[in-house]
Amino acid sequence: MEFLTNPWVIIIIVLAVVIGNIAALKYTAKMKFTQVERGKSDLDKLNDLDKDNQQKKQD
Repeated sequence: MEFLTNPWVIIIIVLAVVIGNIAALKYTAKMKFTQVERGKSDLDKLNDLDKDNQQKKQD
């Protein structure tokens, strides 16, 4: 256990974690998040349903 408390070992472990986190951030920054166009949104669909219901009530 004395080996793990050596300052050089601790420094190497900390550097490895920091470098790994930076590499992960660089990788995720290059990812493209695109959504598929679904035509009408849910709000538009609800508005259309509401208009249809209002017309049925008036008739």
